[in-house]
Amino acid sequence: MRVFPRFKFLSRAVVHEENEGEHNLERKRYPIIATEGNLCTSSSLTVWKKSLVINCKGFTVIDSCGNLVYRVDNYSLHPHEVVLMDASGNFLLSMRRQRKLGLGDSWFVYEGETGNHSTRKTCKLERSRKSPVCCVRKSVNILNGNTNVQAYVHRVASDSDKRQAAFTVEGSYARRTCKVLDENKRAVAELKRKETNTKDVSFGIEVFQLVVHPGFDPGFAMALVLVLDQMFT
Repeated sequence: MRVFPRFKFLSRAVVHEENEGEHNLERKRYPIIATEGNLCTSSSLTVWKKSLVINCKGFTVIDSCGNLVYRVDNYSLHPHEVVLMDASGNFLLSMRRQRKLGLGDSWFVYEGETGNHSTRKTCKLERSRKSPVCCVRKSVNILNGNTNVQAYVHRVASDSDKRQAAFTVEGSYARRTCKVLDENKRAVAELKRKETNTKDVSFGIEVFQLVVHPGFDPGFAMALVLVLDQMFT
């Protein structure tokens, strides 16, 4: 398996960091909020819709210092499972599409590996033991009448099947201009087009910016980006 060489040329050209105010978010079972040491500072990640592995679809995510923080390597354009890895290739979150009749598209988010890379028997056993962190449902405009809503993020309670609404994604993923809003309509993460300092030069939609506001977990924000990409690509 061949991997692209160093990609500092990209990170030096496109990354920068912004500071924002503080959000006071409630800690949940999965650390959707960041560690206490990061609550006062927003993080700005550059997302490159390109895998570092040759002949593979995916994403490369770098921080404001040009360091690789997340990676995604998919071997099909529309997989039924997408895995978010750290720079070392460790599984952080797994997103699985829910196969169900209906107008909407739903994905469940799990911590770590779901067992899809083991034997079929082990895979079923592993999945049965894991509880999803949340369920992301594509908005069906014909039903809710709000064309600005892209998706809804529902928490899945650990002790029941009750899904509690937590976040709403509004805007346009296709244009890379959307926000993740909490229950109080505060932005916890944003997707923005990447700006350049040179006239007549554009990164297009393959390279964009993920701004994660204080208190929200960057890994979970990136997981939502991956689900949105499957829903709207």
